[in-house]
Amino acid sequence: MRLHRNLCFAVIDGLTLIFNEGKYADKVIQQLLKRDKRWGARDRGFVAETTYDIVRWKRLYAEIADVKEPFDRDNLWRMFAVWATLKGIKLPDWKYFEGTPLRKIKGRFDELSKIRKFKESIPDWMDEIGRKELGDAVWSKEVAALNEQADVILRVNTLKTTKEKLQEVLFDSNIETEFLEKYPNALKLRERANVFATEAFKKGWFEVQDASSQLVAEFLNVKPGMRVVDTCAGAGGKTLHIASLMENKGQIIAMDIYSNKLNELKRRAKRNGAHNIENRVIESTKVIKKLYDKADRVLIDAPCSGLGVLRRNPDAKWKLQPDFIEKIKITQQEILQQYSRMVKAGGQLVYATCSVLPSENQKQVKTFLASEAGENFTLVKDKKVLAHQSGFDGFYMALLERKA
Repeated sequence: MRLHRNLCFAVIDGLTLIFNEGKYADKVIQQLLKRDKRWGARDRGFVAETTYDIVRWKRLYAEIADVKEPFDRDNLWRMFAVWATLKGIKLPDWKYFEGTPLRKIKGRFDELSKIRKFKESIPDWMDEIGRKELGDAVWSKEVAALNEQADVILRVNTLKTTKEKLQEVLFDSNIETEFLEKYPNALKLRERANVFATEAFKKGWFEVQDASSQLVAEFLNVKPGMRVVDTCAGAGGKTLHIASLMENKGQIIAMDIYSNKLNELKRRAKRNGAHNIENRVIESTKVIKKLYDKADRVLIDAPCSGLGVLRRNPDAKWKLQPDFIEKIKITQQEILQQYSRMVKAGGQLVYATCSVLPSENQKQVKTFLASEAGENFTLVKDKKVLAHQSGFDGFYMALLERKA
């Protein structure tokens, strides 16, 4: 592979914004890709994947390059040189790479690969919490899986088409996909491609949604004609899945504290042809109290550490702080206590997170069931999805039933 100056500059500019200014990697990359209209798919792929790669392995590369934060541009070029050397890419004779110690880089890599927090490039506290909650052996496998690049998974919108038909149409656009066993609505891309530019996407035939995330709506056990409340709907990936499972019959109330996310859901619902969704912004507890004892099904896709989705958000490793996890656990329990009251007698509730930590998952359900609000509920079943076992994001979901 030959390195091109303008593409490498784009990567360095992106890393400056992500590491030094706290910008979100996905937003920065979106901006970078608009920089030069002449760039082809391969150029854009290089910028996106290289930036994500260096973000993912920041701690390891910084340690090998012997640089400390905040990184100046020279530091970032040194980290870039580490990345290129470890990938077996020949460094051009640019001033940024003068005196790069190639042999030392490989030696240092072998040395640091014996220590998990460097090998997997994670903060000390994260290594500690993962080891404590999952045990050494499981955590080692899990964190390695969370460092792998995520596959692109589509969820077919059954309100508009079938999986077979979608596969056929995408094949005509030179996008090859395969079915996934045990995921009835999923198609996995054989190679990365810009699926958003396809006619099928514009027509609302599919959404991009990880396979693990697709399990949540299925777990909720919805039927056409029900009244379902999605309490932390966000931009509505799971809401739209619920709408298709309900065949557009019945009512879905999508709630969130952020109105901009619900606006995005409204846009997506229109494209998906989902007509049974009503958006409600949670501006006060009044919005929730109005629905006490009224819902057949309630989904609580709770705010969490996001440790299960690090493959697609590698910069979260550096943004996340241990005190955030402690605070979010309090929020999770408050939400469970309050939102569970919307479930009517005989109705069901799913509590879900995209975390792999038992303290955010099984322990929260146990605490809830032992509380006054939870004494009317029983645990029907739960499912723990680990990335190293499934090959997809880490997730947790528990199905609870309110006694009739």
